[in-house]
Amino acid sequence: MELAIIVAVVLVALGFDYTNGFHDAANAIATSISTRALTPRIALGMAALMNFVGAFLGQKVAQTVSEVISPPEGTQGLMVVLAGLLGAIAWNLITWYFGLPSSSSHALIGGLAGAALASGTVVNWGTVVDKVVIPMFLSPVVAFSLGFLLMLALMWGFRRAHPARVNRGFRVAQTLSAAAMALGHGLQDAQKTMGVIFLALLTGGYVAADDSLPLWVIVAAATAISLGTWSGGWRIIRTLGRRIIHLDPPRGFAAETVAASVLYTSAYVWQAPISTTHTITSAVMGVGATKRASAVRWGVGRSIVTAWVLTFPMAALAAALCYWIPSLIASALG
Repeated sequence: MELAIIVAVVLVALGFDYTNGFHDAANAIATSISTRALTPRIALGMAALMNFVGAFLGQKVAQTVSEVISPPEGTQGLMVVLAGLLGAIAWNLITWYFGLPSSSSHALIGGLAGAALASGTVVNWGTVVDKVVIPMFLSPVVAFSLGFLLMLALMWGFRRAHPARVNRGFRVAQTLSAAAMALGHGLQDAQKTMGVIFLALLTGGYVAADDSLPLWVIVAAATAISLGTWSGGWRIIRTLGRRIIHLDPPRGFAAETVAASVLYTSAYVWQAPISTTHTITSAVMGVGATKRASAVRWGVGRSIVTAWVLTFPMAALAAALCYWIPSLIASALG
């Protein structure tokens, strides 16, 4: 019975990884598609490939995710992890339907915390605050500020260049910046699923806390997120690439470069599972603000921020329901 639950948790975790891929495909490629630097299918193919490669570049974020909660060993602990995943998937699908680029990362952390609270499982709040909450607020501010400053520097550096020539050059450069962004997305987001699978294996007694991630976990998570990215999340791509601001190639390059840099820094220095969605959206707003304040559609931005604020508690609530409802049914059946 316990082995069957572990298999179910792994499959659901990979399902979450797939939804993460199509939900967050916009993170890497929306700006490149918007500026016509890449065609949609070429952009998705490149993003899927770089997501796969990025998944193999580190394990620190996965370790952090696996330490968010401390479920008891056995069936109850596995049910907590499973409910957390289902809550995260539910919120991902809701925000995807409405085209809102919310955070899959925070949906996952919120789901795990919500399921843990519903079951009386220990939540390691020190890890949540230090590695999730603080970076959740810092990373958008940093991305917005750096995007604004980098774009100012590019505008000054190319102030005498011919606009058409500059746009052509930055369309080529966007191939590299979009690839870097997709690599950072794989580095960050695929590891989050790896961390949940490792937590399930740890709860089931199949690994020890100080073991390295099994190779099959890395390959499975990398494959799932890549397939999800290839399928695309067109509703969110339209929001991020067109509805916030009309981007030109230099601004697209600046946003992707800044976002990728923040993702790498958070993974290797902070070891924090930050939101790729928050990061790229904030960078897009930052580079857009250099055009003129009215160029950014702040109303769309407010809707996105609302989704950000709601993600953690709503995913937690969904996960709590996913834990409570089967528990109540089981109790009713005796």
